[in-house]
Amino acid sequence: MSKIIIPTPLRKFTNQEATVETAGGTVIEAVNDLAGQYPALSKHLLDDGGNIRSFIRIFVGDEDIISLDKGETAIAEDTVISIVPAIAGGTNE
Repeated sequence: MSKIIIPTPLRKFTNQEATVETAGGTVIEAVNDLAGQYPALSKHLLDDGGNIRSFIRIFVGDEDIISLDKGETAIAEDTVISIVPAIAGGTNE
C-alpha cells in the first residue's frame, strides 16, 4: 500500500493521523481511497467532479504530479505521497 502524508491542517479529518496507507495504482485512486477512509476529508481534496482541487498540490516523492501525469500518475506499493494545501496570508509591507 502507498502512504499518504497528511499535512497538519488536515489531520483533524484523519483522527490526527500523520500518515495513512492507501490502495490504488494511481494518485487519484489513492486519494479516493483516502477520502473513502475519511469522508469528511473528501470535500477538502476533491471537487464536485471528483478531481483533485486546483489549490491542492500533491507530490510523489519530490515530484509535483502537475509535472508528471497529474492524477493518473502511476504509483507503486511503497510510494510516499505528500499533500500540500494552499497557504494564504502575510502582510503587504
